[in-house]
Amino acid sequence: MRHFQLMRYSTLSQSWFSNLRGDLLAGIVVALALIPEAIAFSIIAGVDPKVGLYASFCIAVVIAFTGGRPGMISAATGAMALLMVDLVKDHGLQYLLAATLLTGVIQIVLGLLKVGNLMRFVSKAVMTGFVNALAILIFLAQLPELNLKLDGVSWITYAMVAGGLAIIYLLPRVTKAVPSPLVCIVVMTVLAVVMNLEVRRVGDLGQLPDTLPVFLWPQVPLNLETLAIIFPVSISLAVVGLLESLMTAQIVDELTDTPSEKNREARGQGIANIVAGMFGGMAGCAMIGQSVINVKSGGRTRLSTLTAGVVLLLLLLLLNDQVALIPMPALVAVMIMVSIGTFSWASIKNLAVHPSTTSMVMLATVVTVVWTHNLALGVGAGVLLASLFFARKVAQVIRVTSELDADTRTYTVRGQVFFVSADTFTSAFDFKEAIDKVIIDVSHAHFWDLTAVGALDKVVLKFRREGSGVEIIGMNEASATLVNKLAIHDKPSALERMLDH
Repeated sequence: MRHFQLMRYSTLSQSWFSNLRGDLLAGIVVALALIPEAIAFSIIAGVDPKVGLYASFCIAVVIAFTGGRPGMISAATGAMALLMVDLVKDHGLQYLLAATLLTGVIQIVLGLLKVGNLMRFVSKAVMTGFVNALAILIFLAQLPELNLKLDGVSWITYAMVAGGLAIIYLLPRVTKAVPSPLVCIVVMTVLAVVMNLEVRRVGDLGQLPDTLPVFLWPQVPLNLETLAIIFPVSISLAVVGLLESLMTAQIVDELTDTPSEKNREARGQGIANIVAGMFGGMAGCAMIGQSVINVKSGGRTRLSTLTAGVVLLLLLLLLNDQVALIPMPALVAVMIMVSIGTFSWASIKNLAVHPSTTSMVMLATVVTVVWTHNLALGVGAGVLLASLFFARKVAQVIRVTSELDADTRTYTVRGQVFFVSADTFTSAFDFKEAIDKVIIDVSHAHFWDLTAVGALDKVVLKFRREGSGVEIIGMNEASATLVNKLAIHDKPSALERMLDH
């Protein structure tokens, strides 16, 4: 018992307190970066800024305890906000809160069904495309803040962004004692206040809340009509939220060279969204931008995620007026750093090295995500294309050879027989050859589906129609189980049925 307690304490210490200084500083940086993002996403969804800010606080704090990927940041996101627009416009905030609760329930169910295991079907090319697309979207999201037609944007804005990037990239060459993005935000804020520079501030985006979130059960009728309204939105939010979270977890896995629990992450996202919905927040998920900021600023454990959420609330409650003074160019500089660090620059060079199909999958993922601003569509397109290319490649591997011995011809089949390769398999046999007996050796083959079994039926029955006896040898157990269940060539009157057709 004592040994178990020691192990548990060691695991707890490793998950929370093994990187105190790095986690605390990284959490502060992330909290500052979360504020403008949460406000912007609230505006996209058509709700008050406090809805996004409260959601970011609740989700970050809860996921620190329930999530499966230490060091990953979850909060209100743009991908989720886009899915809420019509619901808020047509039915209002209360229905959004109800949809957020249902989203959490669906995600918990999907987590219990081990949806995280599906991540193994996402190829490296799709992952690279996902990362590159997000990097592009993060960069594009900063462009409105650099629009000279916008009030408060001038050459000073560009100078501050350049200065911020200089601090971010040059300071680590001198010292890594403090995260350079945090120094960038502090220095640029002091300069903007002391010199009274005419630049856009965080406060210009919307009024910051100055009170704690309160428990708020959605004021909607509990009936089937309400369910019919929120269910389609909740399903979309649950799927997109889990997809972005699990993909981001995989990216953080690679950045930190540590594993994560994908199914626990799915359940944790659900719990976090339920809590957010009960305290007046919108649904959210993992944020690749803030997660990269956290990792690059030194965050590694659950403490960094908890710190981000707690500091976010403290900033809003205790330093409301000071936070409103943070210049947007400083945060733009941080997000540009994130987009540059997120993008896989090696993938450009690899276009000339990798197989064309791999490059096509990566580019298709990027183009679809950037064009639609929908991560689920982009990843879905990439996975579908990768699957088609894989099926085509496997289908080309099948090979059928034959040998004649007296009045017996033996066909040897090598490869995978399924819906793509079935025609190749069938066309490899000579049905017009006058022969007494045909042996089909499938010792080096596997039959995968109904189409493959149908192709075998076709071959056997065609030979029998021509008067040849057929024997199948070497079938493995899995293939035999499928063939015995679905095949008709060994059933009574099978040949007659074929002749009728």
